Amino acid sequence: MRFSTLKPAFCLGLLVSLAFGQEPPAATAQGANAATSSAPASQSTGSPATVYIYRYKQFVGSALSPSVYCDESELARMENGKFFVARLSPGKHSFRSNDKQAGIDVDLKGGQDYYIRLELVAGMMKGHGRLVFVQPEQGTYEIRKLKPLSADRVKDTQHVTPVSLDTH
Repeated sequence: MRFSTLKPAFCLGLLVSLAFGQEPPAATAQGANAATSSAPASQSTGSPATVYIYRYKQFVGSALSPSVYCDESELARMENGKFFVARLSPGKHSFRSNDKQAGIDVDLKGGQDYYIRLELVAGMMKGHGRLVFVQPEQGTYEIRKLKPLSADRVKDTQHVTPVSLDTH
């Protein structure tokens, strides 16, 4: 009689231990090696992320050149109808323009492209720049007819690289 009550408890304990148990050490090491070798080389931590930052060509506000900041460091002063490319280390970065109320926090992955559009927003005395995160399909389309930013507008030459028209 005691055997009939212990048997279901023993079976239940065995099933629970098998369900939540660990794999043998050899299988775990092989699984970890397979996972790391299957990761694409472009997403390695050594390669930088590429961030395209651009501004439409528009008549309204064409005289304004708002600054673009990454992690509170000024990258460049944005001209009307221009773009620039920043190569940044993978990880979390914060982008903003001169409108301190609006910004973008992005976790950049190495080897990937990102697109940010600067838009002008009306202000009390003058317009302000506001950044908008854009999907790659939209960003590549919108950037086609824009020109590279003038070198004299670049403030951070360590991260902002010169771009020719055939590279994007």
